[in-house]
Amino acid sequence: MATIIGLSHKKKLLKIYEMALLIRKTEEMIAEKYREGQMRCPVHLSIGQELSSAIISQIVKKKDFFIGSHRSHAHFLAKGGSINKMIAEIYGKETGCSSGKGGSMHLIDLKVNFMGSSAIVGNSIPIGVGLGFSIKLKKNNKQLSLIFFGDAAVEEGVFYESLNFAILKKLPVIFVCENNYYSVYSSLKDRQPKNRKIFNMVKNFGIKSYFFNLNNPLDNFLKLSKIFSKVREKQEPVFIEFSTYRWREHCGSDYDNNLNYRSKKEFNRQVKNDSIVKLKNFLLKDDSMKRDFIDKIEKKIDQKISNAFSFAKRSKFPNTLNAFNGVYAKT
Repeated sequence: MATIIGLSHKKKLLKIYEMALLIRKTEEMIAEKYREGQMRCPVHLSIGQELSSAIISQIVKKKDFFIGSHRSHAHFLAKGGSINKMIAEIYGKETGCSSGKGGSMHLIDLKVNFMGSSAIVGNSIPIGVGLGFSIKLKKNNKQLSLIFFGDAAVEEGVFYESLNFAILKKLPVIFVCENNYYSVYSSLKDRQPKNRKIFNMVKNFGIKSYFFNLNNPLDNFLKLSKIFSKVREKQEPVFIEFSTYRWREHCGSDYDNNLNYRSKKEFNRQVKNDSIVKLKNFLLKDDSMKRDFIDKIEKKIDQKISNAFSFAKRSKFPNTLNAFNGVYAKT
């Protein structure tokens, strides 16, 4: 990135930084509070992976559909989902986005077209393709369906079935693979053939595929903006792979480096390469950028998160009489 950037691009980078920091700080607070034992659902944190969602948040429109995976706090917030309702959901409160019944892995906010997330690896992919099909059937031109998933999801048969259908029917679907190179404790090299590049493999199915390493947020934003515009115009699917890295344990609030499934050298290299810190430092290098302006953004985020946790803690638990409301299957 050049040191001097245009005003419009600077505003976008500030918004990207603000969203990435909101996601980071929200999940760090979840990790801190999780130890209190009041959040009784599993949590899958995406600390270290925030930038892909933050960049996309500045490109998509409110009418676009999002569908997430088991690790979707970032996607939910990036689409504009209510942070109050998300935190309340994690606490199991009736004010949560799923009325306290779904927890961290079952988020939804129809007001911003965040259509849901799921605990089962890969199973939200066909739902996102179905949403893309609905766009085509209703002829809602210029609308998109974005599907978020990890590298392990491309090892599921339903991914290929969904991909094939989207290509065949020319659906306005964007497949977003956030490759953090691990499935629980199994490295990508232990699960897929040597030297395979996921985006290249997918390209051979007859779909335009792209790879982003997130080292240059402005360049990423500009290129992704063009890609998204083409999908809106042509109403055809694309596949995007982001190279990311999960800092914390697969499931939970702690670090799991003691398990030795990844080396300390690898982990330290990734943390040192923190994309949020690099983006902040880049913004501060601009002569017109004042540190107190960045400080105001950070204080605003801190207050927003504090308010969300206060809202969740003072909210009530669901009434047991409503236990089966909204449940489509029961014994």
